[in-house]
Amino acid sequence: MGALGLRSPKPASRTGYGRPAIRCQVPRSTLAARTRTRISSSAIAGLVISASRSTVSGAVPYSSWATAVIVAAAAAPGVAAVIALPNDEEEIPEEPARRVDLARKLIHVATERYKIPVEDIVIDPLAMPVGADTLHPTRTLETIALISSEFGVNMTLGASNVSFGMPDRHSIAAAFLPIAISHGLTSAIMDARSPQIVRAVKAADLVLNRDEWGANWIAAHRAQQAREKAEAQSQGMP
Repeated sequence: MGALGLRSPKPASRTGYGRPAIRCQVPRSTLAARTRTRISSSAIAGLVISASRSTVSGAVPYSSWATAVIVAAAAAPGVAAVIALPNDEEEIPEEPARRVDLARKLIHVATERYKIPVEDIVIDPLAMPVGADTLHPTRTLETIALISSEFGVNMTLGASNVSFGMPDRHSIAAAFLPIAISHGLTSAIMDARSPQIVRAVKAADLVLNRDEWGANWIAAHRAQQAREKAEAQSQGMP
């Protein structure tokens, strides 16, 4: 798996991701820490704090979603980002407005009470499987647009969640990600081994004026041509 690099929308501009990150949500009974690997250094890597109902060695109990942010921040000095999931104790809300309301609370507590810089907050708008409900992707897209419009913060999600349980998953991800990017998504956990998905993301950057003069698109195309030529030569082809 890989990740799109954070595009750092203003005022939430940030560079240098790849140091420890925090992951928290609202609220659960415990916090558990684990190490994440194979995440692109241009996005979010390192320590992740995730919520769990089960008792885990070293877990820190807390009684409210507000406490989650400060406990997680204290657990990882020099944190690069806080990944916040706008779901409550009972469920993942289906209504985009409810997700935005929870995101608003998380951002307020993180920035006002605990002085975490807004550029260190990354919201996960919660991608759900289209196979379970064909309205799930549109709800996620609406959530992304609302969060982007109101807060202007960075966002990330698990792109593969959308296609879970469906055939030809890469085609679904290649269709979903450009739309999500156009709505305000700034990063994603995705399968960077899939040329189809990578090309779709690069094409989205190009048509959304995020690739000046198409430099990245052209460079990627030339690199692909060079690889194909080298492979042909290695097989004795002219």
